[in-house]
Amino acid sequence: MTSWKSIALFLSSLILLGCQKPELKKPNILIIAVDDLRPELKSFGKDYISSPNIDQLAASGVSFQKHYVNAPSCGPSRYTLLTGTYGPSDNYALFKRAEKLKNGGDIKPSMPEWFRGNGYTTVSVGKVSHHPGGRGGEDWDDNDIIEMPGAWDRHLLPAGEWQHPRGVMHGLANGEIRVVSAEMDVYQTKDGDDNIYPDGLITDEALKQLNELSSDQTKPFFLAVGLIKPHLPFGAPSKYFEQYKNIELPPIPHPEKPEGRSTWHRSGEFNQYNNWGKNGNTHPQFADEVRRHYAACVSYADAQVGKILAELKRTGADKNTIVILWGDHGYHLGEHAIWGKHSLFEESLHSPMIIHYPGMKTKNQKTNAIVETLDIFPTLCDLAGVQIPSFTQGQSLKPIIEKPKSEGHAAYGYTKSNRLKTIKTKNHRLIQHEDGFIELYDEASETVNVADKYPEVVAELKGKLLERLGK
Repeated sequence: MTSWKSIALFLSSLILLGCQKPELKKPNILIIAVDDLRPELKSFGKDYISSPNIDQLAASGVSFQKHYVNAPSCGPSRYTLLTGTYGPSDNYALFKRAEKLKNGGDIKPSMPEWFRGNGYTTVSVGKVSHHPGGRGGEDWDDNDIIEMPGAWDRHLLPAGEWQHPRGVMHGLANGEIRVVSAEMDVYQTKDGDDNIYPDGLITDEALKQLNELSSDQTKPFFLAVGLIKPHLPFGAPSKYFEQYKNIELPPIPHPEKPEGRSTWHRSGEFNQYNNWGKNGNTHPQFADEVRRHYAACVSYADAQVGKILAELKRTGADKNTIVILWGDHGYHLGEHAIWGKHSLFEESLHSPMIIHYPGMKTKNQKTNAIVETLDIFPTLCDLAGVQIPSFTQGQSLKPIIEKPKSEGHAAYGYTKSNRLKTIKTKNHRLIQHEDGFIELYDEASETVNVADKYPEVVAELKGKLLERLGK
């Protein structure tokens, strides 16, 4: 017969269990990656750009005014974002990693894989790795060629009338895909809603995934959404272009080709498209039209950001979601007589980054601390209460978020098969060529090479480059 004492113990244990608080779900993570996005937004000091949704996000968080990517091209920059480590400098960096993994190489987990291993549902929509949808093959839709094995529970790309992810990547209005680059206009605007360009479809899928993920109360989600515009060609619905049609654009700073040796290039990516025989460096009116169409693409992308953030709020998941908006690199619009990225100048490497999370005390703050893309992986771990892996090469930005006036740290970059390397500090940028040639620029202007004037600065920064990136 059960004793009264044992019954009392049993009842008291039930009471104790009832008083215990249920374990809180880890915060969700939402990354919004925007291709070729310059820090040319109102929240980054450019009044003529209409970016209300990104600016509203900045008002609710911390905007990193001095964020630098580690490579001035889509593929290698996304490699550093998604792995937290330096890597190859070409667009196939993540595919090379996948091949090493397939062959039994010692490959550390990617950021989404790390969070997946910590109980997260991981989903990518759009262009998150280099290929939209994260697959290879002739049309980038081969399920047997995965760009990031083990990373995603779902990696999605709605192609619609653009037929396949390759068509989406450089798609213009109403299903136009790039067949012969020279026959595709470098810019375009057409009447219609947001879905006449591919980012409308990407956003619709992102909203669907957000709704599904937020309904799961048992697992946190890691959702990455990659918007393609303002990547070339510059195409956006007319309603976004109209607001720029008659505005006066500010002059292009330092529009001349640099004197002497530099990382200047001939804007090959830009010039492969139909430009009606015009050159932005010699045809001011054409240059302005290019800049207006780029701005229209930024506003179009901003509208998609607004839809995503509105859906996050509608689901209620915003109350427990860390949000990062990240530009995968900068872009020249005539500075240094370059139209495109791929240099190691400021315009190629400087991109916007905004971080918001529920309960943060430093809302609507701008920080001038120098940081780099490499820092995102450890930062998200730190904010989410997930162990920071020892193999990541960046550092958590949580201390800077909490104290935005902090100094930050040097930022490093590379291109051209890692033969060209750079370090950015508060006062200088140093660029080292493979044969040892040095470019050194003051913070105020990257137009005059002052390497001969400051040999002690050159020696110091070369030493830091060697320590961080090797020979």
